[in-house]
Amino acid sequence: MGRREVVTWRGEGGSGGLSTLNTGPDWPCSSFSPGIFQGANAITGSTPFSPAQQDFSAYSTYSQSQYSPYYNTHYNSAYLTASNISPSALTTAIPYQHPEHTAVATNHSPESHTGEYHPPPSPPTPVKDQEGVSARRNSDVKLRGRKRASDPAPPLDSDIERVFIWDLDETIIIFHSLLTGTFSTRFGKDSAKAVSLGLWMEEMIFNLADSRLFFNDLEECDQVHIDDVASDDNGQDLSTYNFGTDGFQSPAGGGTLCLGSGVHGGVDWMRKLAFRYRRVKEIYNTYKNNVGGLLGSPKREEWLQLRREMEVITDLWLTHALKALALINSRPNCVNVMVTTTQLIPALSKVLLYGLGSAFPIENIYSATKTGKESCFERVAQRFGRRAVYVVIGDGVEEETVAKKKNMPFWRVTCRADLEALSHALELDYL
Repeated sequence: MGRREVVTWRGEGGSGGLSTLNTGPDWPCSSFSPGIFQGANAITGSTPFSPAQQDFSAYSTYSQSQYSPYYNTHYNSAYLTASNISPSALTTAIPYQHPEHTAVATNHSPESHTGEYHPPPSPPTPVKDQEGVSARRNSDVKLRGRKRASDPAPPLDSDIERVFIWDLDETIIIFHSLLTGTFSTRFGKDSAKAVSLGLWMEEMIFNLADSRLFFNDLEECDQVHIDDVASDDNGQDLSTYNFGTDGFQSPAGGGTLCLGSGVHGGVDWMRKLAFRYRRVKEIYNTYKNNVGGLLGSPKREEWLQLRREMEVITDLWLTHALKALALINSRPNCVNVMVTTTQLIPALSKVLLYGLGSAFPIENIYSATKTGKESCFERVAQRFGRRAVYVVIGDGVEEETVAKKKNMPFWRVTCRADLEALSHALELDYL
C-alpha cells in the first residue's frame, strides 16, 4: 500500500445493512439504527427534530484564548529532524512553503493574528481530570522485564457507562473526499480548490509524521495501539538519547511487530522501537493542546490559514464534530474512542493538526490498518468491560457491519446535518 493510500484510503460510506429512521425534513441526511434510544425520551421514527430543538445558542463560543497557545513565542522553529528529538528541544528549522498557496505574512507579532480565526458558537472541548490514570499509565513504561497488557485498562471499579467509538475520516474530519473530488461534487463546492486544500493538508500530515513522529522509522512497524510494544521498553531516560545514531533501521517488509532476520526483532532492536513509540506518546501528550507550538513559525501561521479555509469549504464540518465530542467528553461517565483505518502515526498527526487532541487521549486511539475494525472493537470492549454501552459513529460499511454484528447502536454520518442531530440528541440525553 502506497504512502498516500495509507492515510487517505477509506471504504465508501453510505448505505449499510441496518435499517434507518428518518429524523424529519430538517435533518435530510440523518440516519441511525433502531433501538439506540431507551427510556422516557426514546426516539422513534415519528419523532422529528423540530426547528425549535435546534437552538444551539446556549453553547459558549470559542474564545481566542483557546487558540492562544498556538502563538507561544517561545517556539520559533518549523519542523525538526527526528535525529535527536525532544519536546523541550526545538532548534533546527526546516523551511516550508506550499507552492499553490500564499503563506501568511510572518513579519507580524503573534498577537496580530487575534480575531482571524473564529469558529462559530460551540463549546470548548473539556479536558477530563485523568491525573490518577495518567500517573498509572506513565509508570507502565518504567517496568523492566515485566509483561503488561497491550493497552491500559481502567480501574476495576470504573464508572464508564457509555463508550462512543468514532471513525475519523469523513466522520469527524473531511479529508479523503477532498482529494477524490467526492465532497465537492456532492455538496457543490469548487473542485479545484477542494483538491488543492486536500493536498496541502496531506503534505502537512506527512511532514509532521516524518519529522516529529518517526514515521520514516515506523511506517513498516505499524502498531494498533501506542502501548503495544511498551513491554519492551526498559524505562531508559531519553532526554539526551540520539535517535539518529542508535542503529535502528526498519525492515524492508512489513510484519506484525516488524520481526525480521538478524537484529530486526531482537531484544535490542525491539527496545529501540519501543523508545520511539514512547517518545511519540510524550510528544502527543505535550502538544495535544498546542500543536502550533510543535509546528513553530511560520508553519503555525500556514496551519491556521489552512484550518480556516478547510472550515469554509466544508461548511464548518469539524466545528460540528467538535461540538458532539465536547458534549461526550464533558460527561464523567462517557468516553470518546477512535478506531481508524489510517496507520497509527499518520492518524496521530491528523488528530493533532485537526485539533482533536483534547477529545482523544492517545490511549483511546486505535489503528485498524492491520487487524480490521472488528478486532479493534473487541479490544475496546475488553478494555471497558461488559457493563458499558457502546455506540458506534461512522460513515463506512465496515464499522456499521461490525456494530450490527456486535449489537452496538450505530449512528451514520453522511452530511453535516447528521453531526448536528447527534449533538442535539446528546444535549437532550437521548444518547
